[in-house]
Amino acid sequence: MSAPPLRTPPEATAPSASTTATRTRAAQDRPATVRGCAPDAAFGAGSGEPYVRLLTGQDLMPGLWLRGADGTSHRLDAGSWIGPAGEADLAVLDRASGPVLDVGCGPGRMLHAAALRSLPALGIDIALGAVARARVLGGLALHRSVFDRLPLEGRWRCVLLLDGNIGIGGDPTALLRRCAELLAADGAILVEVDAEPDLVVLGECTVHDDDGRESAPFPWARVGWSAIHGLAAAAGLAVAEHWDAAGRHFVCVVPSARRTAVRETRNAIAATAASTSQMTPSARP
Repeated sequence: MSAPPLRTPPEATAPSASTTATRTRAAQDRPATVRGCAPDAAFGAGSGEPYVRLLTGQDLMPGLWLRGADGTSHRLDAGSWIGPAGEADLAVLDRASGPVLDVGCGPGRMLHAAALRSLPALGIDIALGAVARARVLGGLALHRSVFDRLPLEGRWRCVLLLDGNIGIGGDPTALLRRCAELLAADGAILVEVDAEPDLVVLGECTVHDDDGRESAPFPWARVGWSAIHGLAAAAGLAVAEHWDAAGRHFVCVVPSARRTAVRETRNAIAATAASTSQMTPSARP
């Protein structure tokens, strides 16, 4: 999952007019933060920083929880983030083609798994510790937000939003719309979603660990595998596939026009097959 940078290096010189314009456009494209959150608030920021402790190996038995504004907590599978790719992760890569952009790549397990398949992949994360750890494992990773300018915009064949990263920014539709901008014409967004089908939680959250350390509030979201249909449609996208593996749920999201074209092609093939089956043997080609 994405987390904030540990520090922001000062700029040596004032930014140019073009740089300022680019940053202004990027800021306008970002989803609005939840009221009461700092403008740069993101996953696991603030006092205690339990996510940073996980990345740096200070918590050998990680137990992280996502706490909503209503006080309810959802346990995060933090141990899997720092381990090798599992069965469900590999099922995602079975559906991926390169180049792959892993948004909120964390410590880089998917980058490592992609490399073992000779699948070109780049990870981005706004946690310096996550990017550093991903690079140590041999992954190609950039310290950057998905809402910043990125390499190969409009040419990625696959964008990954795993480990709850559909929640980045607290506005799933805005995030999906941005990911769609990054895709090639035949690209797809592979999204991990919640097992509770109709779940939609948008709001202020914190991350806390088993020892009572808790982050500052940040905007986040959780989305179920059925509810994402409506959010994707609002972004001009459609869900092409839903599957589950090892207790986790995923969807493949593509541009709506392409989903329609695929459906029409399938219908045409089915109609031709039905018509052919009704022909006499002598009339068949």
